[in-house]
Amino acid sequence: MPSSSARTAAAGPHLTQAHVDRTLRVVPDPGPSGRTPLTDEDIAARAAELLAEKPPGPLYVFAYGSLIWKPGFDFAARHRATAPGWHRQFCIEIDGWRGTPETPGLMLAIVSGGSCTGVALEAPEAEAQAALEAMVRRETPYAEFSEMVRWISIRTEAGPARALVFWAGPTGERIRRGLPPARAAKMIAHACGHAGSSTEYLHNTVAALEAHGIRDRNLWQLQRLVAEEIDSWPAEAG
Repeated sequence: MPSSSARTAAAGPHLTQAHVDRTLRVVPDPGPSGRTPLTDEDIAARAAELLAEKPPGPLYVFAYGSLIWKPGFDFAARHRATAPGWHRQFCIEIDGWRGTPETPGLMLAIVSGGSCTGVALEAPEAEAQAALEAMVRRETPYAEFSEMVRWISIRTEAGPARALVFWAGPTGERIRRGLPPARAAKMIAHACGHAGSSTEYLHNTVAALEAHGIRDRNLWQLQRLVAEEIDSWPAEAG
C-alpha cells in the first residue's frame, strides 16, 4: 500500500475553479499607474536591443508562469526546459492588475537558488522582432521595468541554450522575497484587481505546469495553503 506521502503526491491540486470563483469580483480599472509608459517606438527599440544581444541559434523565451498558459506570441515550438540556479517565488507585491492598494496581491518571478523547470518557447526566426515587441509590451510596459529582463542559461531536451526571461531576480521596494508561505497564501487568496484575482493566476499556473508534467514543490504547497484559506471563509449566502 502506498504511503500517505505518496498518496498525497499523487493527488490532484487542492486549489480548484470553485476556489477561484470565490475570489473574483468586479474591480474598476484604476487607470494610469504613475509609471512612465513606453511608447510604440520605445518598445520597438527595446526589442531590437534584446534581439541584438541574442546568442547564435533560435530565440528562446523561458516561460515559468503565465507565459506557459498565455504566451502572447506565436511560437514555432516549445520545449520542456530547466533553468539551473533559479526557482519560482511569488514575491512581487502588486497594487493593480490582480490586486489593489487596499488589498495587494503577489505575482510570480524567479529568484536565485535551486532549479526551475518550465517551457522554452521558440520564436519563428522571421518573427523574432515582433515576438519580442509583444513580450516587452506585455511584461515590461513601463520605463521603470525595462531592466527586469535578462538572458539566462537553460537546459532543454536538445541540449544547453540561452533564453530570454522576464522578471528574473527582480529588485525594488515592492519585492517581498522570503515571505512565509502562510503570509503569501493569505495575500494571494484575498487579492483581486480589474484583471482578475491572484488566486486565479496561481490556479492557472499550477494547472499549466501539471499539463506539462511539472510539479513545483513550492507552488504545490502554496496552492494548498490558498485553498485552505479560502475554505476557512464563511459559507456564501444563498
